Amino acid sequence: MSAAGTSQTTSGLASLDDVLQQITTSTNPNTLHHYLKSFAPKEVRDVILASTLSSGQDPLSALDPERNTLGFLYILSARLHSASAPTPNISIIENFCNQFDPAQARCAPERVTLLAKGIVRVSESSNTMKYALAPLLSLVTRYPPHLSYLTTLHAIFVKTCVTTSHFTAALPVLAVPITAVDINLSDLHYNDNLVYHYSGGMALGALKRWREAEEFFEICVSAPAHVPAAIQLEAYKKLVLVQLIQYGKTSAAPKYTHPALSRLLKNTQYSALLKMYPARVDTLRIYVTKEQEYFAQDRNLGLINQAIDRAPVWLIKKLTATYLTLGLADIGREVGIDSEEEIRAIIVSMIDAQEINATISADNTVTFADVVPKFSKDELDRILVQAQEHNRVLLDVERAVNASKEYLTKAMKNKDDGGWGIEEDVFPSSMGGDVNWAEA
Repeated sequence: MSAAGTSQTTSGLASLDDVLQQITTSTNPNTLHHYLKSFAPKEVRDVILASTLSSGQDPLSALDPERNTLGFLYILSARLHSASAPTPNISIIENFCNQFDPAQARCAPERVTLLAKGIVRVSESSNTMKYALAPLLSLVTRYPPHLSYLTTLHAIFVKTCVTTSHFTAALPVLAVPITAVDINLSDLHYNDNLVYHYSGGMALGALKRWREAEEFFEICVSAPAHVPAAIQLEAYKKLVLVQLIQYGKTSAAPKYTHPALSRLLKNTQYSALLKMYPARVDTLRIYVTKEQEYFAQDRNLGLINQAIDRAPVWLIKKLTATYLTLGLADIGREVGIDSEEEIRAIIVSMIDAQEINATISADNTVTFADVVPKFSKDELDRILVQAQEHNRVLLDVERAVNASKEYLTKAMKNKDDGGWGIEEDVFPSSMGGDVNWAEA
C-alpha cells in the first residue's frame, strides 16, 4: 500500500503509517475520530486501515487496546470485514473487547457496530460461531453506561446466542430491562429493537421461561409502526403459542399493537389451532399433521408440540370447575388419553405444581377442591423488593422524560391542553411534589 520511508501512498492518499502516527500522538479522541473517518475517501478508507505498515508489521501489535482504543477499533473493524487482509487471531479480538476504553469507543458508535458484525462474520465463515459469544458479551456489557441502554450490540449478541443454541449465555443481558435509548450512544435502527426482543423471546422460550418469553415477544409485536414488519408477525405467532403453553388460552394484544397484525394472524393456519385449543390430543395432532409443512416452515413445530402436550392439563383444569369427583378413566375419556397411569401422572404433576388442589383415592377417584394460594415470607419479600425496584426504575424514566428537551418543547406548545405538563405525582411529596408550580 505504501513504500517504506514515505508518508503517503503513490496516489497521494495517507498511508497506514500516517494513520498510526496520528493514533499514537493524538490526545483528543474527538479530533482523532474526525481524522479517522475523513483521512481518505470512503471507498478506500477501510482498505488502507486493513493493510499493513510499510515495514510489513501488523499495526495492531504497535497499539494498546486501552490507551489507543479508538485507533485499534477502526483498524480491527476494518480488518474483520476485509476479504484480502488476514483475519486477526481470536485472542487479539478478545483482548480488545476485554480491555477497550468505553469512553473512547463511544466516539465512534458506528465502528463498534461494525466490529460486532465483523466478529460474527469471521466466526460464521470459519464455522466457529460459538467463539463470537465471549467477545460480544464483553462488548455489550462494557460499552454502554448500563445494560438498560439499548444498543445495536444487544440484538447482535442475543441473535448469535440463539443461532448457536447457547441460550443461557444470553440471560445476563436479557435479565436487565431496557429503559433507555440514546441514538448518540449507538447507531440504532427500528429493526434493532425488534430483533433484540424477538431473539430474546426465542432464547427464553427455549429455556421454558414462558412468562419472560411472553414479555419479550409482546414487546416486539406491539412496537409502534406505520406498517408492521414481517418479524412482528413471526413474533405474534410465537407469542400466542407461548400463551397456550402458559395459560391454556391467548390474551388480547396491547391496545397500541398495530391492528393489521391481528388480521394477518387470522388469515393463517394458527387461527384454527387457537380456536380449537384446548382439545383432545388426537384432535390437535390430526390438524397439526395436516398443516405440518406450513408450521415446519415457520419453525414452530417445537412450540406447537409443547402446547399439545399441555392440552390435557388445561382440559383437566376445566373439569375441576364442573365436577367435585371424577374417576381416572372418566378423565382419560374427556381428554383423550386411554392410559389411567398416564392420567394419574399428569394429575400428580399438576398437584405438585399447585395448578390444582386434588386427591386421588385408592379406587382411582379424583376429588377436586379450590386451590388455596400459598406464599412464603421469602416469596413475599422478594415480590416486594421487585415492586420497589420497578417503581424506582419507572420513576427515573418518568423524570428523564419530563426533563427532556423534546418533552418540554411539546409541553410549552400544548400548555393549555389538560393532557400536557408535569403530573402532580411525578415527584414524591418529600421531594417537593406538592409545589404549586404556577406560583413557584
